[in-house]
Amino acid sequence: MAGTEAQPRRGFPFPFGEDRYRYSTNVEPARVPVSTAAGRWGATVVDVDGEYRRELAERARILAADPTRHAAAPHLRVAAWDAVLTLLRELAASYPASMRLSRLGAGRWRWENRLLGVVAEPVYGDDASLPAEPLRWVASQLQEDLVLLDERAGQLWVEAGVVTFAAGWSFGFDLGMSFLEIHGPVPSSVHREGVFTRAQEFIRRLQPHEPYRRTNWGMTVGRRLDTSLERYPEWAPERARILTVDDAAFGRLLHLRVEVQHLLRLPDSGAVLFLIRTYLLPLEALAAVEPWRRRTAEVLATLPAEIAEYKGLAPFRGRAVAWLRAARPGTGDPR
Repeated sequence: MAGTEAQPRRGFPFPFGEDRYRYSTNVEPARVPVSTAAGRWGATVVDVDGEYRRELAERARILAADPTRHAAAPHLRVAAWDAVLTLLRELAASYPASMRLSRLGAGRWRWENRLLGVVAEPVYGDDASLPAEPLRWVASQLQEDLVLLDERAGQLWVEAGVVTFAAGWSFGFDLGMSFLEIHGPVPSSVHREGVFTRAQEFIRRLQPHEPYRRTNWGMTVGRRLDTSLERYPEWAPERARILTVDDAAFGRLLHLRVEVQHLLRLPDSGAVLFLIRTYLLPLEALAAVEPWRRRTAEVLATLPAEIAEYKGLAPFRGRAVAWLRAARPGTGDPR
């Protein structure tokens, strides 16, 4: 297992900058590479890696089974096309060897994705020029989930997007809610500190062509990207069963789950595009990087109880700390 995880470790966005974790806005300019103890990440807004085809196939399967993971409000039609062109430009600029966007004329484009064997000629604003609704189609070209935020009366509202890899929330339920309403379930101490009020004001001040990013994290049992509330009956029992497995299985099954979230003010519509890219790394692979092993153990050990409960870590947090502390440095194997 450690060998197969070597490449993901190199590009894994390890989220902990110190030995303790508290909620914060933690935003920073995008496209600035971050060096870690294992490699580097963050040079691009959209990230194509070795999981590309597998994750897109999983997204297609989820959307076919549950259409509520995609929504396109009619009044955000211009914003949807703005997002399509912005994302195709990002992909083509970041991966020119395998993706190309060419301008054919006024509002007419040619898209080539050699990784998928896709060729399309979208006409900006013409839904019929694509084989699916614009947001749904562009979501078939990138691994990130995407959400469009509209601004009204001084607040941000979730009103369109494609979200197939949610972590403990429901896009269908949150659709139409305000930014602050969506974050209502977060621990009360975070609200008292004004974290999300400041976050909303920061997002409202975003300018076109100046993307920002932040990381978020949790833990997942197995390589399950879709831990949405819709699938709760499937993944919730796994969090209890993992306590019954031996140490070797525990290290293979429990994954650190990290989201790299990008925020972009779209240039034509003024809407905000929120991208969520999810990465998974099992504890055994994480523990093979010694600084990560030590820091993750400390972060989990010192995490406030209300945050551990909110993130769903409470049942197995103690065992995860013990497992990480007992792992032989640099190997990921328990003593």
